[in-house]
Amino acid sequence: MLSVARRSAIPGRDLRLDFFRGLALWLVFLDHIPSNVVSWITIRNYGLSDASEIFIFISGYTASLVYGRAIQQHGFVIAAARILRRCWQIYVAHLFLFVFYIAEITNAASRFHEPLFAEETHVLAFLQHPDATIVQALLLKFKPVNLDVLPIYILFLLAFPAVLWLLRRNLALPLAASAVLYALTWMFQWNLPAYPAGEWFFNPFAWQLLFVFGAWCAAGGAECLRALMRSRITAVLAVSYLLFGFLLAGSWHWHWMVRIEPDWLIRLVVAHPIDKTNLHALRLLHFLALALLVLRVFPRHWPALTSPALRPAILCGRHSLETFCLGTFLAFAGHFAIVEIAHGIGAQIVISSLGIALMVGLAGLIDWYQAAEASARHAPPGVAPANPRRERPAQSVAMVLFHRIRIARPPEHRAARER
Repeated sequence: MLSVARRSAIPGRDLRLDFFRGLALWLVFLDHIPSNVVSWITIRNYGLSDASEIFIFISGYTASLVYGRAIQQHGFVIAAARILRRCWQIYVAHLFLFVFYIAEITNAASRFHEPLFAEETHVLAFLQHPDATIVQALLLKFKPVNLDVLPIYILFLLAFPAVLWLLRRNLALPLAASAVLYALTWMFQWNLPAYPAGEWFFNPFAWQLLFVFGAWCAAGGAECLRALMRSRITAVLAVSYLLFGFLLAGSWHWHWMVRIEPDWLIRLVVAHPIDKTNLHALRLLHFLALALLVLRVFPRHWPALTSPALRPAILCGRHSLETFCLGTFLAFAGHFAIVEIAHGIGAQIVISSLGIALMVGLAGLIDWYQAAEASARHAPPGVAPANPRRERPAQSVAMVLFHRIRIARPPEHRAARER
């Protein structure tokens, strides 16, 4: 299997994208487990944005890089065909995840006589009207809890050939059109209908701005912002805004922080909640401030990116679709285990760590398989390909993490397992 260090030798590859996307997938997994003490390490508790913004921005950025390169090499028609093929792959992955997710929840609800599992995940509508609900699921209108991300990504990719075509002709035009659509969405409260009621949790008309902004940055827009990103004044403003976001988000968790906030700010937030569905401007600004500081602190050729310590996150980010699907499935499994089996802090830590270890193991296995296939394809005629068993970082990463989890497990939990 190719190591991260060896793959980083590919010209133009920015390992920060893989690392932070993998990190975002871990944070999403932890946030999707209710009543999980480990979720307190995620950024949503200390600011106005969360891992969703990271994932959508990087998705737009990488899509622009990958398919922009395809246009240069093969032309627009081939690039557009590849985009639509990827869109179909994600749609199929979403449907498979939907089936397994529904089966997981309904089995837990029926076997343990806990209908609350079906209610809190919005699966009850499927159980009551499966014939109508399955059609709505195919149309992406019925989405159980935590299955909201892939549908908006599908819509973004459907529109991306047009966005990419415009980016190559006028860099500012698609970003300006995206900003106008975002403003009109807030003005007229546009959204897509959901089933059986309500609207999409991630409003695609609003969140498209972050996706297009990521694509714009990758297409050359980042060069336009280079002076702004290097400015000390901008950095000070970004830090100040992050502190403001910390105070505001902290007041949602720690009531004593409300006392130090001015009355006008409290009234403003009460009158205009910081909405995630429509990507509130304060959330967007918080992500931009955070991204600015990350770029200043972690340069592109940061040596740690090729170290074994960051390899698990990079592997997950490189195979984000498969890792996300597994993480979504494991999140409910973790929630079920905490509710029905063991709800102590030690159990929550073990469950969270084991889930991340499984995500890393899957990503490493896929990476190993792809490297083995590539080695076989490029082997000269008559020469046996290199033995893929010589390098097995996927297995080693998973085993090391699993071993550490077992060591960290409290004695009473090990004794309970042995009994």
